[in-house]
Amino acid sequence: MPWFSIEGDALSEAQIVEGVDRLLAEARLRIKKDLKRVLLLPPDLTRAHSGAGKITELLYKALPGAHIAVIPTLGQHVPHTEEENKWMFGSIPHSIIEAHDWRKGVTHVGVIPAELVRETTGGKADWEIPVDLNSTLIDQQWDLIVNIGHVVPHEVLGFANHNKNYFIGLGGKDTICASHIAAAVYGIENNLGCLVTPLRACYNWAEEKLLGGLPDVYLQIVMRRDEQNKLVTSGIFIGDDLETYLQAARKSREQNITVFDKPIKKIVAVMQPDEFRATWVANKAVYRTRMAIADGGELLILAPGVERFGEQPEVDALIRKYGYKGTERTLALYKTEADMQAIPHGVAHLIHGSSEGRFTIRYAPGHLTQAEIEQVGYEYADVNAMQERYSPAKMKEGWNTMPDGEEVFYISTPSAGLWATKEKLNDPARRDLSEGV
Repeated sequence: MPWFSIEGDALSEAQIVEGVDRLLAEARLRIKKDLKRVLLLPPDLTRAHSGAGKITELLYKALPGAHIAVIPTLGQHVPHTEEENKWMFGSIPHSIIEAHDWRKGVTHVGVIPAELVRETTGGKADWEIPVDLNSTLIDQQWDLIVNIGHVVPHEVLGFANHNKNYFIGLGGKDTICASHIAAAVYGIENNLGCLVTPLRACYNWAEEKLLGGLPDVYLQIVMRRDEQNKLVTSGIFIGDDLETYLQAARKSREQNITVFDKPIKKIVAVMQPDEFRATWVANKAVYRTRMAIADGGELLILAPGVERFGEQPEVDALIRKYGYKGTERTLALYKTEADMQAIPHGVAHLIHGSSEGRFTIRYAPGHLTQAEIEQVGYEYADVNAMQERYSPAKMKEGWNTMPDGEEVFYISTPSAGLWATKEKLNDPARRDLSEGV
């Protein structure tokens, strides 16, 4: 059973502090010992808008005298700088914030069997997923592990957070690669907004079978837009079981999915420069809006902070070489190209970031050239000109009519939701494995 939840139109700071204090009090009662060694697992800075960094700081301050370690669940993302840690986590000392090393800092804990992967994906993926997780998590003894995260629609797992923090956020290269390519071949639009996708079903199995001994609890944040279109916290859900996740995901499904009767001709999406510096993460604008865009339509991405494609040099090189040019082409190359086979999660990203030729993706990056953008299969726009025309200071969330009569749908935080037509959401190919859970 979930431990407890706090819900409301917009939770106050006092309510969030109350939730943190109650979590720690409940944990002491449940584990029947003091909390001398505590591991905090927040998201990375691409989820900074969720307030998870502040909640992590509240937990840290509420445990004076305890030995605390903090590991942002980076997955394969670039580690935070000291300045970024201070911006996100406030007074938590940089010295206790560990950068997850997805290549060398992991311990093997088991395998998700190929048969389970085959069964959940309907045969689209048929390989095992090795489970290699952060060595600090696995090899050290902890009195309590707190997973902190934002539950929001997600392209790989239906909704983000819960045990994604372990298997992606703290996963090793083989785990991340095998997982991402499985989700990609299953189909991004079959995953988005489903409570339990095939990959999450595999992770749920792995958590039960391989991580049952961990003294952990999830603190899951759900946000909504208020009447002024400002993101506010509408719920925090605390517990150590699957139902805790399902409660949060159901609330996110109600509040974070915008449904349209007919497709949209043009969407303008903004990716904030302090969070999004590579198309690897800025392409959340593509993932979260693709189910709403009309055939022949356009997605314009204003990305003043984008300076590269991949989060690592080898992934950046892969994107530059092969581009975002469709699932069929990408999977055909994957069968023969050694550099693709070496980093399958990069291949999955190429699939996720393509419109499959159905609509135009136009990037307005701060630090990439027109030639670089067009080389990977996108159209280019000048960021200064686009920010002048579609000024984030003047545009309102949702529909806008420009002075020349152009109608666009404006999204200021694509990573905080999902936009889709009724037809796409009701596609029979979208199997939600939460039924019967």
